[in-house]
Amino acid sequence: MKPEKTNRFICTEVSGGAFDAFQARVLVDRETGVNYLWTAAGYAGGLTVLLNADGTPVVTAVPGDEEE
Repeated sequence: MKPEKTNRFICTEVSGGAFDAFQARVLVDRETGVNYLWTAAGYAGGLTVLLNADGTPVVTAVPGDEEE
């Protein structure tokens, strides 16, 4: 059985465009609220968790996904 396709990550910020040499995006995990920075430049790229000044992950509430 094919797994159900979900949109686990949402993009909250974008820097650079389709034809720019460098692109950066902030992605938020809809399940955990953890923020990640994704970058791409040419054929290279990377993904890392965003950290607060104290070293803990940046966590934000996802609009529309709050528990009641």
